[in-house]
Amino acid sequence: MAAAVFMCRRVARGVIVGRRLFCDNGAEESSIKKPKKFPKIYTKTGDKGFSSTYTGERRPKDDLVFEALGATDELSSAIGLAREFGLDAGLPFVSELEKIQCMLQDIGSNIATPLSSARQSHIVKTTFSSEPVQELEQWIDKYTAQLPPLHNFILPSGGKTSASLHVARAVCRRAERRTFKIIKDGEADPNVGKYLNRLSDYLFTLARYAAKTEGKPETSYTRIQA
Repeated sequence: MAAAVFMCRRVARGVIVGRRLFCDNGAEESSIKKPKKFPKIYTKTGDKGFSSTYTGERRPKDDLVFEALGATDELSSAIGLAREFGLDAGLPFVSELEKIQCMLQDIGSNIATPLSSARQSHIVKTTFSSEPVQELEQWIDKYTAQLPPLHNFILPSGGKTSASLHVARAVCRRAERRTFKIIKDGEADPNVGKYLNRLSDYLFTLARYAAKTEGKPETSYTRIQA
């Protein structure tokens, strides 16, 4: 038997003697394998302030591509929090939020693939179509039909789920702004911008729907006189 493998015999207490293991688990014999090596979460490749796009370019971390990627990542995190509140409240739209988080991963792939340096093999894997935009529009129409008309500006409110969706909406607007310049320069698919634009409308509508469904009042804006 190889030296790295230990024999296990029935003894009262576990103890290692030399290169043999005597154990107290009642097993007649077993073997202990070397611990598996797992890749480290840190790579140290970004220590000098540069990171890589999907196409292999090394760009500064404050490049517009990484600004847009960071904003979409924050957006997914904000939606994830809202989804957890929705799960706790038993609201029916949590599966839609999960699907949106998956779509944001696809958006990130498109943003991380600047068209100026992309090969056809990159483009095929990261293309973003107009179909998700149309799906968001259908969802917006579905929830809008169940809401009373909006006559006043409202403040982020209406319970935890609703308020968290308003936070996600604000982050979505920032992600859209960060992505606009990349799209304008022809480096990302215009459908990405359309999706983020519709998504902010969806999140606003969903926030109102969550407040209505949970029976939580929305706070209307009131001008504070000087």
